Amino acid sequence: MSANLAATDLTALADRYLAAWNETDAARRRELIGHTWTESASYVDPLMRGDGHAGIDAMIAAVQSRFPGFRFTRVTPVDAHGGHLRFTWELGPAGEAALVVGTDFATVSADGRLQAMTGFIDRAPAGLA
Repeated sequence: MSANLAATDLTALADRYLAAWNETDAARRRELIGHTWTESASYVDPLMRGDGHAGIDAMIAAVQSRFPGFRFTRVTPVDAHGGHLRFTWELGPAGEAALVVGTDFATVSADGRLQAMTGFIDRAPAGLA
């Protein structure tokens, strides 16, 4: 990661990442994924995995299908050092209390896009996540 990548850039990166999770228009979501992730990027959490732009797009579409109307919201500042960042998010129906809380850890590439993301589910109702 470039030493010149400012904290504001990393916050924008995290927010663009969550915007992709919230984007239901497939073309717009794929555009966000391309601006946010490297071509060889990977995402993994205890429930799923996505590799490359197509795999990440399919994974996000599957989550949106399972939780229609739910929105991801970043709830902590982005914490970063070196080429890594982390932040906590919530997921719930738009305008309602969150049902799922998680923390994501990322490796950022030299061009300022996500190379790898590892997600953790911090809280979820039994059977939901």
